[in-house]
Amino acid sequence: MSKTILITGASRGIGAACAFLAAGRGYHVVVNYRSDAAAAAQVVRAIEEAGGGAFAVQADVSREDEVRRMFAEVDARCGRLDALVNNAGILARQMRVEQMDAARIGRILATNVTGSFLCAREAVLRMSTQRGGSGGAIVNVSSRAGVLGAAGEYVDYAASKAALDVLTIGLAKETANEGIRVNGVRPGLIDTEMHASGGEPGRIERLKSAVPMGRGGEADEVARAVLWLLSDEASYTTGSFIDVSGGR
Repeated sequence: MSKTILITGASRGIGAACAFLAAGRGYHVVVNYRSDAAAAAQVVRAIEEAGGGAFAVQADVSREDEVRRMFAEVDARCGRLDALVNNAGILARQMRVEQMDAARIGRILATNVTGSFLCAREAVLRMSTQRGGSGGAIVNVSSRAGVLGAAGEYVDYAASKAALDVLTIGLAKETANEGIRVNGVRPGLIDTEMHASGGEPGRIERLKSAVPMGRGGEADEVARAVLWLLSDEASYTTGSFIDVSGGR
């Protein structure tokens, strides 16, 4: 029986790259999306055309009822969950901290932090050997912004990713003796649509000179780190991080 992987925010960017790579490595892929059903369907179709198995599930991970519904659908259709990639994340237009209001900060934290906690909770309930599960692996897609701070741009987003790093470390320690490994990947400047949603589609071009490797990264390069951490090759790795950032 093939393993089942749930990837949140998998209709585009890093999430979609993870979905394609996971399918190529034999996983049955659950493609979560919040609003773009057409993009999610395109990811599923591409996986199926390549001979893999996948289906899409709509859920806003910031909403507890929708997270519960999504995992119940995975239970009903797959009967198991072996891997979770907490990839869903949002940011808002670039601004300084003194310009931010509570509504903006709340939206960022609700998806990036609360959503990851909720999905991790549901995954542990299914994977934990102390609860009758067979174990599994969780990878949280963080960001180098959580280390660097994203000053003048997205300090709220950076703070949410720093919180995700703490979740990674704490949950890894909680579940290490329950057959669950929890790790994180911190992408740097990656060529995805997220920069446009922050108001600067050309952000990579502006900042690439600050990257020691002199270029932005590709979503596939992040996906390969994620899939390694999920694999048996990382069997003794938990509570750890891979920075995919070109040295920045």
